[in-house]
Order: sequence, then structure tokens, then C-alpha cells
Amino acid sequence: MMHVLLAVLLALPTGQAAPKRYVSCAALQHDFPHGVARAGATDKVARRAKPVTTFAVNQAAYDANKRLDADRDGVACERR
Repeated sequence: MMHVLLAVLLALPTGQAAPKRYVSCAALQHDFPHGVARAGATDKVARRAKPVTTFAVNQAAYDANKRLDADRDGVACERR
């Protein structure tokens, strides 16, 4: 276990903290009100609904929280 922790710490760029993992979309939306996305993502919507375009693009935050991306469109916790 110690080796895994050491490997993770060594893989992080100097001076940068690991991205925060949120327990829910409500928690994530406190810091990212319209959601967070990977680079190049677009909100997948049903029918004639307008997609959310105001989400933050932050690859590290998205990667840490992609389990919250219910529709797997590259945008986690999107909200207008």
C-alpha cells in the first residue's frame, strides 16, 4: 500500500494537489455550478432541448469525478 501511495505522489506535478473527488453532483456543483467536462466534450440532450454550454472544462477534475457523468457524454453534473 505504501508503494502505491508513493507512486501516486511521485506522479503528481510538483506544487499541484490532486483534484478533489466529490461524493455527489450537488457537492461538485458548489465548485462547478454548471458541471465539469473533459476537453472537447459536448452535452448530450434529448430531442429539442438546448445543451448546456456553460460548464467548466477541467480534465483533471473530470477524470477524478467521471463516475458522476451519468450519460457518459464527457460532462459530469451538467446543469443550466
